[in-house]
Amino acid sequence: MSAQDEDLWPRIAANRRRAADLLADLDDAGWRTQSLCGAWTVQDLAGHLLMPIEASFPRAIIRTVLARGDFDRVTDAISRELATAPRDELVRRLRDGADVRRSPPFVGALGPMVDSCIHLRDAARPLGSCTDAPIDDWRIVLDFLVGPKARTGFVPRGRLDGLALRATDQEWVHGSGREVAGPSEALAMAAAGRPAALAELTGPGMAVLRDRLSQPRG
Repeated sequence: MSAQDEDLWPRIAANRRRAADLLADLDDAGWRTQSLCGAWTVQDLAGHLLMPIEASFPRAIIRTVLARGDFDRVTDAISRELATAPRDELVRRLRDGADVRRSPPFVGALGPMVDSCIHLRDAARPLGSCTDAPIDDWRIVLDFLVGPKARTGFVPRGRLDGLALRATDQEWVHGSGREVAGPSEALAMAAAGRPAALAELTGPGMAVLRDRLSQPRG
């Protein structure tokens, strides 16, 4: 295991516990709230957070082959299946499995690291919760999202082209062109395709980014 992975896994575990704490306090309306992640409710999203803890990658690959290569459909199906458990059990299993270390191919621990931050806010933002990952975590997420490995399942090719991204809450910049500036969390959420974060960003590149986020993914 790399030194980077050794640093990432405790961060991932802490974010999973933050998500469990957030979920534990929800009423029925909270669980049914639409998350920022596709068509998933917060409860569906809880199932997705359990997926890297409880669903092995070989199992997902087999199901993807049977689904004719549609990994997104398989991810949706597994997440929804896991989400059918009783809500208190979902919270318990997420908390109990927080320290599970299971890395997907290609992206390694950075995959669950990014998911642990983005999906935490996918639930927290529509719930009006301030539950968030630490700013150091968001720096790691931003570094990943602007890199080549993010083109697989995180940031479509071309979304950030010609934009200069600048965090206003820490020293972090990337790219050249029309500037988009704002808090690290909002920059990361927008880069990952969440239009809800655009209201917290400013700069001459906003029209370009807003237009790109409005386009359906191919």
